[in-house]
Amino acid sequence: MPPTFSLPASRTEVVLEEIRRGILTGELRPGQPLVEAELAQRLGVSKTPVREALKVLSNSGLVTFSPYKGASVRVVDAELATAVYDVRLVLEPEAVRRSVGTAAASQGKSSSLDEAAAALKEASAAITARDNAELSLANRRFHRALYLGCGNPLLIDILDDLKDRAALISVAGWEANPGWRKEWNEHKAILAAAKKGDADGAAELVRAHIGDFLERILGVIGD
Repeated sequence: MPPTFSLPASRTEVVLEEIRRGILTGELRPGQPLVEAELAQRLGVSKTPVREALKVLSNSGLVTFSPYKGASVRVVDAELATAVYDVRLVLEPEAVRRSVGTAAASQGKSSSLDEAAAALKEASAAITARDNAELSLANRRFHRALYLGCGNPLLIDILDDLKDRAALISVAGWEANPGWRKEWNEHKAILAAAKKGDADGAAELVRAHIGDFLERILGVIGD
């Protein structure tokens, strides 16, 4: 078997992750202008990878562009939170129901559930460290692991497309009203239902979990 090599991440990917983490940690504040020259100097790169990274982040919903002001960090408001979580409420419980049902029908050990369990441990460590960015990423991995086996690639793509917006909304909600441990316990209950093969129960727990967070965040963010 020929040796396998791990290609280094491109400069744009590195810059992309640095800016994404800066937004999710609050180091780059909502509404803050993202000036290509300043970011390039700070990250030790040319403006080209910064420009490309900002385009990607605009497509994923973390950055907005204005014809006059240029790029800035997206501001979370009630309209954004409602739109993103409305889609999640409609689609994600069904995706989880199908995924758990498929795993249960196969009667085999699900690697996706192992991934969800690992993400749950990572989330617990992030809570202890009060690392909102890592907690948001761990939560993203947890949810994705649960719906990944739904059998519908388009459904997966739609939910994946929301991941950065959902992460931004989560961080904004935690800053105003920390609910880390409550959400972690809800994730634990969801995973327990999935491991038992209770597809309907897992789906309902996911629905309640998403709906409860939306209700809480709407109570603390502005219009």
